[in-house]
Amino acid sequence: MQKKILFSFLFVLLSGCAFSDNGKTETEDTSPDTQTPDNKQDDMHNAETIATGLNVPWSIQRQNDVFFISERGGTIAAIDSNGTVTRSSVELEKDVISTGEGGLLGFVLDPDFHQNQTAYIYHTYRENNRLFNRIAAIKKTDTQWSEQFVLLEEIPGAEIHNGGRLQIGPDGMLYATAGDANQAHEAQNQQNLAGSILRLDTNGDIPEDNPMPSSYIYSYGHRNPQGLSWDNNTLYSSEHGPSGRDEINRIEPGENYGWPIITGDESQENAKTPLFHSGNDTWAPAGSTFHEGQLYVTGLRGNQLMQFSIPEGSMEMIYKDNDRLRDVYADDTYLYVITNNRDGRGNPGQEDDRLIRIPLSLNTTSRH
Repeated sequence: MQKKILFSFLFVLLSGCAFSDNGKTETEDTSPDTQTPDNKQDDMHNAETIATGLNVPWSIQRQNDVFFISERGGTIAAIDSNGTVTRSSVELEKDVISTGEGGLLGFVLDPDFHQNQTAYIYHTYRENNRLFNRIAAIKKTDTQWSEQFVLLEEIPGAEIHNGGRLQIGPDGMLYATAGDANQAHEAQNQQNLAGSILRLDTNGDIPEDNPMPSSYIYSYGHRNPQGLSWDNNTLYSSEHGPSGRDEINRIEPGENYGWPIITGDESQENAKTPLFHSGNDTWAPAGSTFHEGQLYVTGLRGNQLMQFSIPEGSMEMIYKDNDRLRDVYADDTYLYVITNNRDGRGNPGQEDDRLIRIPLSLNTTSRH
C-alpha cells in the first residue's frame, strides 16, 4: 500500500498542477510563480551563490573543480573554482530546437572524461516539421563541443513532456528519461519509446540484458520523468504527474509504472504505484541525487529542495526560496543546485540563473 506523505505547506498551490492531460506543462501552471514568503528561513542565509548569469541551465556535471552545465538554448557553461563562467557552443549534425520544454537538456560526462573529453547529450530537434529528441556523443575542445556520433534518434518529442535526463548507471550503461510527448496513451505502447526510461550502451547499442528483447525500453508507463539516481544498485526516478500526484518511483527492469491508467494511490494488476506522491500538491520534481542513503530532489513549481528517506517513507523540505530549482549535485560537504528562473515561468532576478551551494548540514534545519 502506498505510503502517503502527510504534510501541508501554506506556500504550495493546492489547486493542482495541470490543465488537461493533453495540455499540461511540466506539472506546472504556465503563469509565473509569484510566491514570495514573508520570512526566509535560516538555511537560506547559509546558501551561497557561486556562479551567476546562466542561461536556463538544465543538468549539472563536475570534473575536479570545474562544473559543466548544459543550457537549454544549446550551449554548455563551464564554471571554475572562482565562479567564472565560460560558455561554449555545441556543434551538432541536427540543430538544437529550444521551444516549449525542449532544447539541450540531459548532459553527462563519460566515466573516462579526463582522458577522452567525451560527454553525452539529450536534445530536441525538428525533422519533417515534427519534434523529436536524440542522444549524441560530443567531444570537448578548447573552444567548443562537437558531435562525434549519434546513439539514438527519433525519441518522440513535443512542446511539452520531453523527459530529458541522462545518467550513467553503476553498470556503466547510459540511462535516459523520455516523456510521453503529450501523447499519454503512448506511454503504454511498448513499441514506442515515449513515456519510458531507456537503457543503452554508450556506443548506442541495445544491451543484451535489457528486459525487453531488442528494445531500449527499461521501464514504461511514465508521464514526464526528469530525475534519475541510484542508491547503490537501486534506481529511483522523479516524475511529473497530472493535477498534483507527482511521483518518486523505485525503478525495476521491465515494469509498468501505470501512466495514464493509474496515478497516485490507485492500483491495478501489472502496474506499479509510486513510493511517494504529492497528492493534491505540486512539487514538479526535476533533478535528483543520492547522498548517504537520502534522496534529494529539486522542485520547480514548489521552489524547494526535498529530502526523501526511503526506509522511513518520509519527505521533508530542506531549502526553500523564490527560485525554481532544476537539478542537484552532491559531494561530501555540499549540495549544488541550479535555478531555472529564466525558463519563462519564473521571476528572474538580475543575476539569474545561478549555481547555488547549500551545506549538507541543512538537512536538520528548520522548515516551513
